[in-house]
This record gives sequence, structure tokens and C-alpha cells, in this order.
Amino acid sequence: MDRDVLEKLINAAAGKAPADLVIKNGIVADVYSGRFVEKDIAVSGGLIAALAEPGTCEGIEVFDARGQYALPGFIDSHIHIESSFLSPGELGRLLLPFGTCTIIADPHEIVNVCGIAALDYMLAAAGDTDMDIKFMLPSCVPATPFENAGAALDAASLAGSIKHENILGLGELMNYPGVLNCDKDVIEKILLAKACGKLIDGHSPGLKGRLLNAYVAAKVHTDHECSTAEEMTERLSLGMYVMLRQGSACHDLRKLIPAITPENSRRCLLCSDDYQPRSIFEHGHINNDLRICVEEGVPPMTAIRMATLNAAECYRLYDRGGIAPGLRADIVLAQDIRDFNISRVYVAGKLCAENGSAFGKPAGKSDDSPLRGSFYVKDFSLAKLALPLRSSSVWVIDLKPGGVVTGKGKAIVKRDVSGEFVHDPAIDIAKIAVVERHRGTGNVGVGLLRGYGISCGAIAISVAHDSHNIIAVGVNDADMACGVRRLIEIGGGAVLVKNGNALEEMPLPLGGIMSDQSGEWVDEKLKSLNQKAVEELGVNADLEPLMSLCFMSLSVIPELKITDMGLFDVGVFQFIPTEAD
Repeated sequence: MDRDVLEKLINAAAGKAPADLVIKNGIVADVYSGRFVEKDIAVSGGLIAALAEPGTCEGIEVFDARGQYALPGFIDSHIHIESSFLSPGELGRLLLPFGTCTIIADPHEIVNVCGIAALDYMLAAAGDTDMDIKFMLPSCVPATPFENAGAALDAASLAGSIKHENILGLGELMNYPGVLNCDKDVIEKILLAKACGKLIDGHSPGLKGRLLNAYVAAKVHTDHECSTAEEMTERLSLGMYVMLRQGSACHDLRKLIPAITPENSRRCLLCSDDYQPRSIFEHGHINNDLRICVEEGVPPMTAIRMATLNAAECYRLYDRGGIAPGLRADIVLAQDIRDFNISRVYVAGKLCAENGSAFGKPAGKSDDSPLRGSFYVKDFSLAKLALPLRSSSVWVIDLKPGGVVTGKGKAIVKRDVSGEFVHDPAIDIAKIAVVERHRGTGNVGVGLLRGYGISCGAIAISVAHDSHNIIAVGVNDADMACGVRRLIEIGGGAVLVKNGNALEEMPLPLGGIMSDQSGEWVDEKLKSLNQKAVEELGVNADLEPLMSLCFMSLSVIPELKITDMGLFDVGVFQFIPTEAD
């Protein structure tokens, strides 16, 4: 801020000069004292100049809020942009109308594919939207040593980026066993963050007791993986911030709300983690989280703080989070504090969305060439999908609707005369394969999946957290192979196959995980893919067909997963044979 801007702000605040903008007759959410007060808001140079008695402010531009609620701009405390399948600019266009002015994004999905070049792209593309995008530096590339990713970043590789002004800290430490076992590479990354005065995000599903204490002792600041009130309460009591997640795949918010108390609410944040366009179009974003909170009995002021001030304080964004003099003029006008229907959104004093439509900066066109052409599959063949078994008793990945946690189940399956697995239409067990696509290893891991429901054909997708190899599920090897080959041809995405023909496909040319098209286009494609997966291929209608598959290779989430290296038991952190006996 230069001298002229500061003097202009002071004069507007004191009423000696007109403000750039005055929002009058609004009911301001005073998140500091917990009150709703009738005030005029004066804005100068993108900052809030003053909160004044109604009718006492003059402005070059004046907007009459007519009794609407003026709320601080909402903050999503943890999101992966790539999981929307959209570019940063396009996601910003969709989220702004719902009051989201800031997101804390962890780009570890695309960085796992394309390395530091992908991080550079995301930092640049953040400028393609008026929504403010802050980043956490991916800490787990690859997420674990039990799969092949497109990049491998150690502490030295991260040192040049962590000091960037838009990088707030080290992203979620998914490799919590590495923390607990004092793994050299993990410890060096933690020390790097500490040396730079940066925060550390956590990821510790199921961790408790002394092991959780050890994790927190490393100064892990947050956790978004709580799925029970008990997990949430323990983390809060150890000084962590807890993010109550309401995403497209994981719906934890309602389960965790009963654990919110007047004493601990200021350590609670809201986040989406993974969020698809359909969720945005149907539910909104953080404003929907607020709606759910109030519906479940959380006082509106408490809920609003969770979406604003709490997140700002957690991430040291001291220039936002409230409506007060000197802060960024991130202001959301809501018609009520029950349904949180948003009418206007200002970011740094600029009107960026109104009545459901965003304007201002168009969805950006940053150079995305470093993300294209990311498939290096070696020697893939139909034969690599074979699953020879020494026994009919097998371990299966058990799907659980509504989350990313899977079970470790046992089953008896059919084999042919040579011992190969044979799909039995009477049993809901399908073959699942992960095809390595980054380093030309030729690896194909093959296992079995129960509960997906697929009864014919195959589905192949290159969005496979967190290394994003190709996942294929099907009832016959020919259709699975067809899906894999088609993905390679189109540069990634999702493909549905039946009887050797593609039923539907969605290309994702940016790293094989993001589209260069609009949110509306992606939404229509996803709707068609999901509908045909259920209606044509028989996939379980209680699941998100594509989103469910995306997490089957995430070998840091219990209990059984599959990577390009084989079947992985997260409980014991080692590979296991498919045979159970």
C-alpha cells in the first residue's frame, strides 16, 4: 500500500472524503463480538474503511442492501481444485456466486502427475479468477512409496517454492507413518516448513492416543479426515484445528456437528476437500455448509465464524475473515441466515457475482501446455489383466458408500481350469486393475472389488488419487483393455465400454485429470457417464460411479487398496497376495 492509498483510506474512514463504495442498510455479521448490527459499510481501495451508523456514509457508488445480511467472504479451508476436473479460473467462476471469496488449495493431484511445472501452472492460473486462491505445498509426491507417480519431490525440491507469498505452508501430511517413524524425507520437509515459518496441514484418519500425540507434536496444525465425533474431539483437545468436510465424496459435516460446543467452536473450520460441478450446481458451496449447520442447530454466528474468521486465523490470513476497518472488502450479501441464499459477492471491494452469476475476470487461459501429453504407458496388453489364483478364497476391496474408506473382505470366487479368476454374475465381485502411466514401468496391479455392482462392460479412468495412474474395473478383460487403450488415445479422462465399444467418454487433457472446458460441459459429461454407468453397466446406484473409483488406489486411507504395484493393506502398510488362504 502506498501513501496515497493509505491517506485515501483514512479520509474515507473518517468521513472526510467519499468512499469508493458504500453498502447501506445492511445487517453486518460482527464475528468479533458475536452480534448482528445495522451498519453502513464504506469501502476504499479494495479495503473496508469504516462501519458507520446507517445513513452517515457518502460514496461514489452506493448500494442499498435493504436489510440483507452482510457476511465476511467465505473461506474453504481445504480443497483440491483438480478434483472438480476444472481449471482454477473455471472453478472460481462457479464458486464465487455462492460467496466463496478464498480457497486454500492443495495441488498435490496435478503435482503428482507433472511435478513442479504443475505447481507453477496452478500458481499462475490462480490469477485467472477474482476468487483468491492460496496454496499449500504438496508434501507427499508420491503420496507413499507404494505406487509410481509422475514426480518425486523431496525437501530440496520444495525449498524453492515454499517461500512463495501465495503458499501458506506444507500440504496435508498423508504419510503419517513416515512422521511417526521419523522417516528422513518426511522430517526434512517438516523442518523446511518450520524454518520458513509456514504451517503444516494434517491427514491422519483413525490415528489416536499416543500416536496422535506424536503426530501433533511435529506441529501438524489441522486435520480434515475426522469421520467421528470422537476423532474430532480428541484432535481439538490436542490443539489442532479440525475441518468439518462436506464434499462430493465424503459427507462428514452432519456427523461431526454434534461435537461442536461453545468452547471448541472457534477451532472448527469448513471445507469441501473434493468437490465436483454437480455438487456446486445442486447445493452451492460453503453457503450450503452454513445451511446444514443451522439446520442441525448450530447458532448462525457460530457457523459463520467457522466459514470466515476461524479459517482466516487458522491460516494467518489476518487481512480477512471479518468485516472491520482495514480488512479486505470481501463481503457477501445474503438474503437470510437460514438458507444463506447469496445475492451479491464483493472481492476486495469489487462486485464479482450477483444473483447466481459471476462476472469480472473471465475464466482464464493460462498456458497449460506443461500439463498436456502426460501418458507414458509401456507394453500394456490384455494378458497383463489376467488374475491367476492359487486358491478360490480371496481378499476383496469392499466398497462403502458415502466415503473413501474401504473394507478388507473375504470371498469365494470362481476360477477356470487354469486357475484364472472368472466373473460370476451371481456375485458382486469385479476385477480392478491399476495401470502405471507415468514412468513406463509396464506395471499393472490387479485385484478384486466388491460392492461396485458392475454387471457388464468396463469403466476406465485416469483420475486415481493420488498418483493418478489408470484405474479400470470390469467383468471381462477385453472391455477393460479397450477402456485403457482409449484413455491413452484421448490423453486421459473417463471411458465407459460395453461389448468393445465406448458408450461415453470425457477427455481430461490437462494431466489426465482436468478439463479445459466449462463447468457446465464437465457437469453434463459427468451426468451422462454416471447415468450410463448405472443404467447400462449396472453400477450400484448408491455410489458415485466415477468418484468412488478415484479413491481405490489411495493407499493412505484404510483398509484395502490397489496400486500399480499390487494389493495394499493399509492396516499393516504392506502388499498382500490376493489369495486369502
